Amino acid sequence: MSQAATANSVGSFRAWLLGFGRGFSQIYFQVNIITALLIIAAFVVADWRMAILAVLGCVAATLAGRMLGAKASDITAGLQGFCGALVGAATFAAIGGEQWPAYPIAVVGGALCAPVAWLVVALFTKTPLKVFQLPSTTAPFCIVATGVLVSTQALHVTAAASPTVDSVPLAFARSLLTNVSQVVLIDNLWAGALILLGLFVASWKVGLAAIMGSAVGSVCALLMGETLTETANGLAGYSGVLTAIALAVVFLKSSPTSWILAVIGTIVTAFVTLFMHQLSGPTYTWPYILTTWVFLIIAHYIPSAKRT
Repeated sequence: MSQAATANSVGSFRAWLLGFGRGFSQIYFQVNIITALLIIAAFVVADWRMAILAVLGCVAATLAGRMLGAKASDITAGLQGFCGALVGAATFAAIGGEQWPAYPIAVVGGALCAPVAWLVVALFTKTPLKVFQLPSTTAPFCIVATGVLVSTQALHVTAAASPTVDSVPLAFARSLLTNVSQVVLIDNLWAGALILLGLFVASWKVGLAAIMGSAVGSVCALLMGETLTETANGLAGYSGVLTAIALAVVFLKSSPTSWILAVIGTIVTAFVTLFMHQLSGPTYTWPYILTTWVFLIIAHYIPSAKRT
């Protein structure tokens, strides 16, 4: 075997297992197995069947990515699995975990993330857009999950009623954690706490950015007239959590400029979220994706905003 082939070998079962696990931490841009385990625990807290569907989606996406030529380093870092994990979660949100078709759908949906990701990466690396170094991020998840949602309407289940909240302080307090958990389509305070703990385990800056994004997103939602119940259940602020982390410490080197851009980006994300809530289609993480792409293009022209 050539040295190049050896270097591109994923290697042991342990390496694959780490890659599958890190797929969960990569939902929040982290390469940390403890963070990943806490996120998986958050799924279990929400519903063990949701956890299984997310794992199936992650594994399928990782294997499909490897079959399409993904580098070994990307496999072990979890970069091929996170969109599949989210598709598994979205499958549960759409059709639940009691119907047997949910499980093959999660597998097929997870696997489809690999070619969709390849296409998005090609768009950003083989066109004039390559100068901006835009990440595909969760766009493959949004595209595939929309396909799953549209094609499984006959299997859709009615979502449980969200707890009604009529107090602004309570809505804001709940949202600080539910914004974090709704990134993975979970409305649960304990799940949000587990995920937030995982983010602080990965890096205090990441945890701080998540809290900042959550707080700013909720304040904006309340000021713009989002309902207290929707705000309290994290549906108005979860994209802001991802935008804040992405701009403050992930795609830009942490600096006063990156944190200022993160705050502004989170505010813009709130407006995009409000606009998308007026549309009939699913929102998923599109507000975060679109805002982050635009702000990374803007950052390209700001000397003090350094890319990682």
